[in-house]
Amino acid sequence: MSMKQLDTLFKFESDKEQKAAQQLQMAERDYQENLTRLESVGAFRLEYMKRLDQRSIAGIDSATYRHFHAFVAKLDNAAEQVKVAIRQAKSLVEQRRQQWLTQRQKVQAVELLRESKRKQMQKIAAKQEQNMFDEIATQQYIRRRNSRFA
Repeated sequence: MSMKQLDTLFKFESDKEQKAAQQLQMAERDYQENLTRLESVGAFRLEYMKRLDQRSIAGIDSATYRHFHAFVAKLDNAAEQVKVAIRQAKSLVEQRRQQWLTQRQKVQAVELLRESKRKQMQKIAAKQEQNMFDEIATQQYIRRRNSRFA
């Protein structure tokens, strides 16, 4: 494989790695947003329960009490839905992390190939340079020897 092909492959795999990293970041952000949503629902439920407690001290009718409990049940349902979303988001984060790691390994493999190719090309260039110097030295030797005998 030529160096140009390796460079093209490296760019292609690096671009895929960058996309995988962006997808991982988006999945992590979604996971964090869901955690924040769950905290918000929990805090709102707690605040609502405090209001129910305060109003019950003053006395409330059964319809208001049922309304409070129905709303708390809706908050509990919302919290359960957010928990499901959190589990899905966490699973997606792990999946995206695995994809990114796999892609990172591909990039590193291509980097290794490029480095190996670069060293190989340097050895060839050094050998060609040495051969050129040897040829020049040989030509000079022949000229000097021929000039002595002429």
